Amino acid sequence: LVGRVVVPAIGIRHSKHLFVRFVLLPAHPKRRTQQNHISANIKIMSADIGLFGLGVMGQNLALNIAEKGFKIAVHNRSSGKVDTTVARAKKELKEQTLTGYKSMKDFIAAIRKPRAVIILVKAGKAVDLTIEKLVEYMEPGDIIVDGGNEWFPNTVRRGRDLEPKKILYIGMGVSGGEEGARNGPSMMPGGPEEAYKRIEPIVKKCAAQVDDGPCVTWIGPGGAGNYVKMVHNGIEYGDMQLIAEAYDLMKNVVEMSNDEIAATFDEWNKGELQSFLIEITAKIFTKKTEDGKDYVVDKILDKTGMKGTGRWTVQEGAEQSVPLSVVAAALEGRYLSGLLHERKQACKVLPGPKPPKLSFEKKEMISMIREAMYTAKICSYAQGMALIKKAGERFEWNLNLGEIARIWKGGCIIRAVFLDRIKKAFDANSKLASLLVDPSFCSDVVKGQEKLRTVVKTGIDFGISCPAFTAALNYYDSYRRERLPANLTQAQRDFFGAHTYERVDKPEGEYFHTAWTSAHISAAGSTYSLS
Repeated sequence: LVGRVVVPAIGIRHSKHLFVRFVLLPAHPKRRTQQNHISANIKIMSADIGLFGLGVMGQNLALNIAEKGFKIAVHNRSSGKVDTTVARAKKELKEQTLTGYKSMKDFIAAIRKPRAVIILVKAGKAVDLTIEKLVEYMEPGDIIVDGGNEWFPNTVRRGRDLEPKKILYIGMGVSGGEEGARNGPSMMPGGPEEAYKRIEPIVKKCAAQVDDGPCVTWIGPGGAGNYVKMVHNGIEYGDMQLIAEAYDLMKNVVEMSNDEIAATFDEWNKGELQSFLIEITAKIFTKKTEDGKDYVVDKILDKTGMKGTGRWTVQEGAEQSVPLSVVAAALEGRYLSGLLHERKQACKVLPGPKPPKLSFEKKEMISMIREAMYTAKICSYAQGMALIKKAGERFEWNLNLGEIARIWKGGCIIRAVFLDRIKKAFDANSKLASLLVDPSFCSDVVKGQEKLRTVVKTGIDFGISCPAFTAALNYYDSYRRERLPANLTQAQRDFFGAHTYERVDKPEGEYFHTAWTSAHISAAGSTYSLS
């Protein structure tokens, strides 16, 4: 009888008996609309979580959540992607736990309270506009989870802006690309811990799974999650640049074919360099064009794109006074790749050195490149973890570096076998100043630094730029020295700007200034303490 009006009709069977006949008439249009809204609400209030933003990443994460047995409501600004996601769910999922909604109001109403909504839209203004629409229908205690790559101060700002409405805000870095979103990414949520507890059962089940648990954990309050994801991406820049430089040396110094390079990376992926990036690099070098005549990699323009997280990481390194030379070298490598037309002109007038005869056997040189890459990789991760440590102290996030390394072991782009050793290093000593002084990694870099030197020198001799290898070596050599020439730099600063200096023969924190010439002479004498 739902959706129809029941009208009694009275008649006479025979003279002594009444009979009642019920006639079903169509409902009044207005009443029918009300009934549909009610039935929708019956269906609506069952979703465990909502997801807004159905690009490929959003669709894949939504399908991942649904596949793990959670009921999910999805919505998108353009309704076509809602239809696409629902169609994919019908095709890919055994149980239909994903429901699409065309209106924001119905979408929000679909989620059980306190509501939790993941948004996956372009960072920046699009996030702010999405939040504005969401909060029109949300209530105190509800939660918004931004799953995009966002600049962490924006996450802090949005969390504060939502406080008067008592809506909780999480910034959650998601790594693993489209494939990771569908099958299990590494996730780095930061914000109020009570908000994380609401989504914890869902994200733990949907994250990549490794031997010691799901690749997700509450990172810390405020913008901690986005910060850690930013540094993750910066480390990713460094890894990719080191791999590119190894390829450059193998191709242009060792004169290896693509098949040989593919086999080499495949072999490296069985040892200490085992990682997602090494694995896919081996596959890249085997892929031929559709006609089978050429390799795809040789047809790709040597111009690298970027979305900003590497730049943010380098900026933060400067802000926190933490050297990030390997990431910076990778970033500059991308900038230089963008100067494509300038490089084409420069190569006509700027010669390099005359390449010498390689003084090593092919097998020996390949082995040295591998050891150099591993040593440089340790230096790069040491820098990245040092930045996370410094930021955690400055912003009072109380970060667990061992746990951060653990959730990078699976699902994410930088997943690598040696992350387990990084976890163990910080679990053993949470106050570890640098991975370079951890006994295990110290032994490796001491052993590998000579190979790193040889590879850098070989690149110089052949005119092959190796900025990331070189940056790692310079970092190692600077970090290991008790005394650097910074005393001269500080003397210069005191000379032209009276910036003062500390002395090696006086207590730390006591500052001095020298009158370097007659123009600097003061009543206090040629040298005086400012303490």
